[in-house]
Amino acid sequence: MIEFVPFQKIPRMSRMCMITEKIDGTNAGIYIGADGEFLVASRSRWITPEEDNQGFARWAYDHREELLGLGQGMHWGEWWGSGIQRRYDQIEKRFSLFNASRWNATPPPACCLVVPVIYSGVFTSTAADEALNLLCTKGSIAAPGFMRPEGIIVYHSASRAYFKKTLEKDAEPKGKP
Repeated sequence: MIEFVPFQKIPRMSRMCMITEKIDGTNAGIYIGADGEFLVASRSRWITPEEDNQGFARWAYDHREELLGLGQGMHWGEWWGSGIQRRYDQIEKRFSLFNASRWNATPPPACCLVVPVIYSGVFTSTAADEALNLLCTKGSIAAPGFMRPEGIIVYHSASRAYFKKTLEKDAEPKGKP
């Protein structure tokens, strides 16, 4: 007999969300184990200073003692700035943590930033559109004065899922759905 797999529960759309600026860099992570183990990651693999991703592993190991202050667990963020993707007119590279609700409540180590929060509240498509419009008219919040921000990330609490919308690639669809 075939094993029964129930249909998943569907989260309600009108629930809390957080909309942050989507920074165009490269995904990066820091893992800190219960025993102080320290590992560095790109989006898809563990990296080292010898097999690096845009210099993130070298930077992380250089800041290891400070980064241990993140505490146990996996800490994801964006490694961005000079020489990476849009560059944001930066002369250095920066690491911005994704979990803004955590890191805005408890400041991260001084070597880390937090992705800028544009909106926090009940999800509506209007809130997402207004966040995009803000970036389109005012420019990047992460790098003030930079007028080509990438877009937004919506973290939907009920579904525990991230969604992205970019200014250049996600223009309103034309034609029939």
